[in-house]
Amino acid sequence: MTSKVPLILFYTRVFDKPVDIAAASACTVPVEWTNDRRRLSEADAVVFHLPNFREIGDARKYPGQLWVAWSMESVVNYPIMADAAFMRHFDITMTYETGSDVWTPYLPDAGWWESARKATIPPKTENAAAVHFQSSNIDLSGRAGLVAELSRGIGVDRYGKFNPNRHISGPDLGRQTKLETIGRYHFCLALENSIAPDYVTEKMFDPLEAGTVPVYLGAPNAAEFVPDNSYIDAASFRTPAELAAYLRHLIETPPAYEAYLAWRSRPLLESLAGRIGQLDTHPRYRLAQLVGRRLQHETGRVTGRPSLPFGARVFLRTRLRRWKAVLRGRPL
Repeated sequence: MTSKVPLILFYTRVFDKPVDIAAASACTVPVEWTNDRRRLSEADAVVFHLPNFREIGDARKYPGQLWVAWSMESVVNYPIMADAAFMRHFDITMTYETGSDVWTPYLPDAGWWESARKATIPPKTENAAAVHFQSSNIDLSGRAGLVAELSRGIGVDRYGKFNPNRHISGPDLGRQTKLETIGRYHFCLALENSIAPDYVTEKMFDPLEAGTVPVYLGAPNAAEFVPDNSYIDAASFRTPAELAAYLRHLIETPPAYEAYLAWRSRPLLESLAGRIGQLDTHPRYRLAQLVGRRLQHETGRVTGRPSLPFGARVFLRTRLRRWKAVLRGRPL
């Protein structure tokens, strides 16, 4: 299954959209990308977006072919990612977990950190102590209860589609407006929708970029992804009332509050800088490099009959879903 230039096929969509092949094609590593499933038999590697696992069942696996399990979603939200019987069909993992073959975290690159450290910290002009952005109703972390309890002890302005009590005034320029809004508050509630090691998303990094202090609920090892003393760990407090009292103390004691912003004037920890350094190359480039290395020792195309890793019943069920989707005008 080798060729001079490896062919990598994105077999599934990413949620409800096809993979942007044009963006992938900017890769400087010798590789050809496609999302044309008709080329499955000639693909050297096939990438499956695991949250779209219902689209995987009709894939045939050809001898010598590398299958890639790809996801940036929490394993708690998609427990199939922890199912050994399912995951054994994949040769390469490409996820947010640090042990993945191709690490794909939310952690920003070096340029982002440099810009964030140089940015001016905005004045805290809002009456409420904290801001919270949430649009999804997924809650496997207990974040809804935490927001409700904190709201009794401090002011919390809630934006987004889920249970808002405030809305953006004036033009909404997307991410720019979100960051400008966050920057006006002392604290931003950075609450993950689920709690899993290594699952540290933009909820942590947006407040750092905006110039405020994240109050974080999420990955138990979140400290490995940010500078020292740059966030407040909500899980380290016995009760939301205790956390609210601490936030009030910080507002009333400016030097104590400002200590959480002092990371901007210090070098990044060596361990964090090392992690960030791994991101100098885009994950898709690193995938292409890994596929190339795995295939380089093969002297010729591997022949043989393809298999149905998930069985004939799952194959037929998936095909039936595809045909029904086509009839509805929304092909999978």
